[in-house]
Amino acid sequence: MPADDPFLSKLYDQLHATPMQQRLRRMAPMPVGCVFLPWPGMTDDDARAHFRLMKDLGFTCLKQTMPLPDLPASHILGLALEEGIVPFWYAEGGFEEITPDLLEKLGLPRDLDPDEAMENPSVVEHQHAIIRRRIERLAEAERAAELSAAALERISDSEIPSDASHVASREDAKYVPGVVGDIEGTELHPEAVPHFLKWLEEQYGSVDALKEAWNVGHVGISEKAARWRTWEDVGRGFNTELPDREYRHLRDILRFRADTFTRQYIREAREKMQAQDPLVPMRAGGEMGLFLPFASRGTDMEGIAREMAEGGSFYPSIHPAWHFEEVRFEVARPVFMQAQITTDWAKGIWTATWESTGGPQYFSGGKSPFVAEMREETAGFTVDAGVMTQLMLSWLAAGFRGFGLWTWNGRTAGWEAGEFALLSRNNRVTPRAIRAGEIGRAARRWRRELWAARKEPLVGVMVDWENEAMWAAMAVSGREKFKTEPVRARIGASRALINANVPWEYVTPANLRAGLGPRYRSIYLPACLSVGSELQRILLDYVYGGGRLVLDMPGWYLDDFGRLIPTDSGSTFEELFGAVLEEFAYADRNTPWRIGGVDLDGFTATLTPTRAQVVATYQNGAPAITEARTGEGTAVVLGAQLSLSTWRPGNVAAEELLVRTVLGGAEPPYACEGALAYRLAAPEADHYFLINDGEACEARLDTKTFAYRAMADAITGEQLTLGSPISIESHSGRWLRAVK
Repeated sequence: MPADDPFLSKLYDQLHATPMQQRLRRMAPMPVGCVFLPWPGMTDDDARAHFRLMKDLGFTCLKQTMPLPDLPASHILGLALEEGIVPFWYAEGGFEEITPDLLEKLGLPRDLDPDEAMENPSVVEHQHAIIRRRIERLAEAERAAELSAAALERISDSEIPSDASHVASREDAKYVPGVVGDIEGTELHPEAVPHFLKWLEEQYGSVDALKEAWNVGHVGISEKAARWRTWEDVGRGFNTELPDREYRHLRDILRFRADTFTRQYIREAREKMQAQDPLVPMRAGGEMGLFLPFASRGTDMEGIAREMAEGGSFYPSIHPAWHFEEVRFEVARPVFMQAQITTDWAKGIWTATWESTGGPQYFSGGKSPFVAEMREETAGFTVDAGVMTQLMLSWLAAGFRGFGLWTWNGRTAGWEAGEFALLSRNNRVTPRAIRAGEIGRAARRWRRELWAARKEPLVGVMVDWENEAMWAAMAVSGREKFKTEPVRARIGASRALINANVPWEYVTPANLRAGLGPRYRSIYLPACLSVGSELQRILLDYVYGGGRLVLDMPGWYLDDFGRLIPTDSGSTFEELFGAVLEEFAYADRNTPWRIGGVDLDGFTATLTPTRAQVVATYQNGAPAITEARTGEGTAVVLGAQLSLSTWRPGNVAAEELLVRTVLGGAEPPYACEGALAYRLAAPEADHYFLINDGEACEARLDTKTFAYRAMADAITGEQLTLGSPISIESHSGRWLRAVK
């Protein structure tokens, strides 16, 4: 690892350095947007007054708008542009890049600073002319197609090409039905089966290889499947002659669905949009809550993010009422987790929350379709200036570069009426709207630094689609909760590290293949039940190279074909961890287990060390935590499901044991008493984001070995004394800029 680049930031930046991302990095867009909703009887003067107010508060663009029956979206967008509000979510991200040639064309000095040039009237008019042409394309589509309000909503939001033909038609031979809609998970639409068989043939080559992969020769799987000879046999029998207790074929259905969705609904949309206007960034990621078990839904969010390397921006929808039911509507820490996984699936790709909350909610969230026990709970939230600060600072801390808030003003009837808005129900400016604008202005003031800033993680938390797919396959014939276990484990590990103010990020097998392993002093495997053979070798190399690997329970159980992983002497497991994993056990009321003062629930492990040291024992004296020196690094088996035990708040002892184990004596590079703290490191200054999840407090930030010559509030400019207490209002946050 280079001494001048200990976090491999150069490699990180190269991961997705496409022409689109390179252009965006040079332009450093920081949109501050919101959704404007028209109302019956609204006049042009009414709309203009709102757009001027947006601009005065610090907003720069519309995240989107919606039409009325007698008022097309294009007209609203045109009014916004005339008042200086860019009418698309991407704002300056969709402008023509300011180059010396463009400056000369506009009669300006070739060496004019691009940021200064952005304010020049000639440049503004040039960029607005580009936007006006896009509005006119929308107007043509409105006039020609008589599209539904829902289609117009999406078009005005520039998610899809304005001809609304972003996917293959049903007559197209490439079209695969049932990828979205009423068919979910491991089900396949009958008309999709031929496409699936073709995909299988591309993956495995022959029916014999497929039967080997699908474990047909193993006991209790399928005698009928053993007689398959042709792909026609597979097509007729994979749904009826192969039971759900065989996991690899279920994984393959999920993988096929994920690949098909990404191609059919993301890649083809991107290609058509860019053929129409290559300067327009596309966004994808969308309306799905980030705590959903995506693999079980046949979705690969990291794969969608990779498409946005060419397309523009990867984004989540983050609404407390809709997307936090999995954590019982807890917000302060989960909102950072959701932003963090977005940026970490999309390392080096422009990310932001182009769909998030502007105001309070109390009647929204629909039927809470994914978490049964939350269906009778009210999804009610206060969103005041403090909570808005928590949200926006958490997004920035995770690496988001822009904002898109739903909404500026509320709906006036029916669904979501009077909710979600920055303005009050009487359309008056609120403290939260003022605060959102202030944070937006600061983000734009420091946008070059924020685009240059990087996370410097001490710990990587493993997120693996294949592991989640195996859990999902087990859930088909087993407990429904299995498909959510890896998500809960991810939440638990994240919670423990957030509460300890340990800098961390999510890491995927694709990241490790790309060489990012040494970026992390430690990698934590939360509930990694399935570890494929390739990943086993990668992790072995990581430890031999000096990394610290911590495996919690249940882990290293099945490979990516659903077969038991060897864990005896001579196995990769034993080489790596210096111990034999004899079997798993389970702590419950009948057989309580403890490690020191920590009461355990769930999975434990029976371990026989071969060369590992026993770090801690269970109450019965058996090894509970082992640590082996392997090559230049260390490998730890943590014989407890600590990540699954900490996904809900309150299990402090388990959190502390998890953090001690993953750090292995290492010290976090900073500490903060009284608040959660996140840090982004930039060449000129570091940015600290302090989140207070309680009453008003005085926090103390200890920057330890980081040397700064000044520190100030990044929003207000207030100068702060290094090492002195920092006042934070109740349930809010502070953004500090520390000058190097």
